[in-house]
Amino acid sequence: MNILFIGDIFGSAGRKIVAAHIGHVRKTHAVDLTVINAENAAGGFGLTPGIADDLFQLGADVLTTGNHVWDKKELIDYLNSVPADSQEHARRILRPVNYYPGVPGHGVFQGVTTGGVSYAVVNLMGKVFMSGTEDPFRAVDNVLKGISAKVILVDFHAEATSEKVAMGWHLDGRVTAVLGTHTHIPTADERILHRGTAYQTDVGMSGPYDSVIGVETEMVLHRFMTGMPGKFEAARGNPKMCAALIGCDPQTGRASSIQRIMLGE
Repeated sequence: MNILFIGDIFGSAGRKIVAAHIGHVRKTHAVDLTVINAENAAGGFGLTPGIADDLFQLGADVLTTGNHVWDKKELIDYLNSVPADSQEHARRILRPVNYYPGVPGHGVFQGVTTGGVSYAVVNLMGKVFMSGTEDPFRAVDNVLKGISAKVILVDFHAEATSEKVAMGWHLDGRVTAVLGTHTHIPTADERILHRGTAYQTDVGMSGPYDSVIGVETEMVLHRFMTGMPGKFEAARGNPKMCAALIGCDPQTGRASSIQRIMLGE
């Protein structure tokens, strides 16, 4: 079984580069499950229902998010529009499972591929240098108790490299893959851990690389050099799609391979 995970889509440049490549990548690698982190897809900050539907049309099975999930207010009602057991698009958009109780949406989706393989996707967020979350280690332990599928992908949206690496070891042998998002810089540490979990600290951004993690360079430099606030805008130059391709045994969920992908224009 092959799983394609596409890293944080940032703005229109990210959407366009993903649209240009996702089809042939899925076909070439006979992808069975496609997951995309889309929390920055709308202008670099947040996600709208319309953009989410476009990504589903491109072939996404599940969309994950992170700390920018609430940036577009129209998504809140959309996440609350379907019951927990629905298979509709709105239910396939996840927010971090370890957000405090009572927030809209869900942090886990369990489904079945067109080939009949049960799977689960867990959206988890780090606590180091981030706010608004409960302990991700205990949260994911509790979540796994309710998942029967063997194929389990975890999007760990976190800032600290150490926290991401720790989560990889914490879940080794219990999930198929732990893939980091949020920092927008792809790391060259993809590997299969000792007990069969695929791991990468950060898959990287699908968006404009002539930028500062997606934002127009001069705007970020101005803030660093003056300390003055200013509105950030998504850049467009040198777009690339960053992703990870994971091969696994659908019967055991054990990963057999992980490959970094970076594709440009």
